[in-house]
Amino acid sequence: MLGGGWLPSYIIYVKGNFGQWKENMHHIIDQTIILALCTFILSSGMLGCSGVRPATLGVKDGKLSPCPSTANCVTSQSSDREHAIEPLTYMGASSVAHDKLKRVLLGMKRAKIITDTNIYIHAEFTSAVWRFVDDVEFYIEESMKEIHIRSASRLGTYDFGENRKRLESIRALWNIPEK
Repeated sequence: MLGGGWLPSYIIYVKGNFGQWKENMHHIIDQTIILALCTFILSSGMLGCSGVRPATLGVKDGKLSPCPSTANCVTSQSSDREHAIEPLTYMGASSVAHDKLKRVLLGMKRAKIITDTNIYIHAEFTSAVWRFVDDVEFYIEESMKEIHIRSASRLGTYDFGENRKRLESIRALWNIPEK
């Protein structure tokens, strides 16, 4: 051995026990892959897939933002079938409708009201597992006795119909008479 360092003895060990060395390397690689996957899953679960809150939210000229061309948005102010949904309707004062809508939203799981004015509510809904955030908007148009609705995913291009289902769930709760 030249100088008696660790490298020559390591080479002898590897040459003599290559099968064992190979098995140990596979074990280390497997553990590294599992650790990387666990880190990804945990960080996704903790940090979530929330995306960035869109700057286009809100009411402009009596309209909510139109849906993008992707299939993960619905709005009552759309003219195309893929994105269209009926608005909520109400009778009586808009303030009573606003308060009822707010109670409906506060009673829903993983919903958080972000903006609340007398004619507009923006809520964020967060999915249970991957923490995806969807923006849900309501515009109370008093002259028509309608509440225009919009629900859109922040990330991705397809939502398996979740935004439409959410708004229909809200509609079902909305239509329950209050005591």
